[in-house]
Amino acid sequence: MAENSSEIKLRRVLKLSDLVIYGIILIQPVAALPLFGHANNISKGHASTTILIAMFAMIFTAISYGRMANRYPAAGSAYTYVGRGLNSHLGFIAGWCMFLDYLLIPILCVIYTSITAHHLLPVIPYFAWIIFFAFGFTVLNLNGIKVTSRANWILLVVMSVVVFYFMIAAIRYVLIQNGLGGLFTTRPFYHADTFSWDVIGSGTALAALTYIGFDGLTTLSEEVENPRRNIMLAAVLTCIITGIWSGLQIYLAQVSWPDWASFTDGLTTEAARNNALDTAIMAVANRVGGYRLDATLAFILLVGSVGSGVTGQVGAARLLYGMGRDKIIPKRFFAHLDKKHAGPTYNIMLIGLLALLGAATLNYEESARLINFGAFLAFMGVNLASIREYYFKNRDKSFKSFMINFLPPAAGAFICLLIWKSLPLKTFIIGGTWMLIGIVYLAVRTGGFRRKMSMIDFSEG
Repeated sequence: MAENSSEIKLRRVLKLSDLVIYGIILIQPVAALPLFGHANNISKGHASTTILIAMFAMIFTAISYGRMANRYPAAGSAYTYVGRGLNSHLGFIAGWCMFLDYLLIPILCVIYTSITAHHLLPVIPYFAWIIFFAFGFTVLNLNGIKVTSRANWILLVVMSVVVFYFMIAAIRYVLIQNGLGGLFTTRPFYHADTFSWDVIGSGTALAALTYIGFDGLTTLSEEVENPRRNIMLAAVLTCIITGIWSGLQIYLAQVSWPDWASFTDGLTTEAARNNALDTAIMAVANRVGGYRLDATLAFILLVGSVGSGVTGQVGAARLLYGMGRDKIIPKRFFAHLDKKHAGPTYNIMLIGLLALLGAATLNYEESARLINFGAFLAFMGVNLASIREYYFKNRDKSFKSFMINFLPPAAGAFICLLIWKSLPLKTFIIGGTWMLIGIVYLAVRTGGFRRKMSMIDFSEG
């Protein structure tokens, strides 16, 4: 059936560079820094190693996301890929869990930015900051995807300047203290006295948090020029750039403060130790650059959280748009596009409201852990969908096909399962309850799973 020429559609205005910037901002160029203390402690001084291992693990999943986006270049991300590649019912569950992930990103960012802003300006109440940031994220996104893209470029430049400041200060400090030999050492990657695969595995499970959010760029498949090429390139490039950039930051932090155990020396309570590990990167910044760098880095972590909150709201809104257009949830509301900006404005406003409510009721730690529950469950689903789509549906079962179409997504699914299983019991209880609600809703809509979910064919050409 020919499309109605007057129908409002998402516009393909984003280039590959815009998409990569979107992914990097959603992840945050400074994402690894808050994790430094905990990752270094868990891995017993091998934080750089865990960052790089996690990068290779996430590249497998990024390839699966890119390949599924090539086949189905449509808004909806994991919902579309799992629904089309495996089963429409499983697609809904993947989308339902991924929506929890996307919803929690702006909630987490509203919480963090509000805490930090209240610390800087305590005269303004914490709840007032929650309202300010939730409203601010929403207003920016209501002005259209190009405005969001421009804001992303500005945020990236600002964060990069501060991170370069930190890295140069760290290099200068190490050269003064230990000379060239102190700057080029294998100790951050391998130290015989503390190295073991158990601690590396535990550290990698945490370090993988550095890359959470790269999949959000696939929700913009219908707004990207040449999506069949650019989505996979952007996903892989985002993981590689993030891994190298974050690994270099963590490496310099390690060589600037090589005694990883000293962060918690003399601290007798778990709360005190956790606080010291939370602020370990600030201690490093203070050592290499003084109070000015310490305060500047704290401010840039605030700015990075703003960028992540804005882009997270975009991802959640477009995930709802993909599900609404398939009539899985009410189409009139969730598939609505604004005439002026061709964006899902109702969804953006809904996410803004939920971010406000969530920030007022959840704490930072609960939100951060729940992000992993939905993300890695969806990652496993997309990897399995890629296997079915490109290997089992393919008549070619040669060794070459196995190596290209089966092995990478299988490795991605397995590694994601290991990371997902490492989550604490409380996270499984809360996340499992959310998933159960989605299953019950799906059962009601499909008459006890007897009716197949209707999914529109979004593929092009």
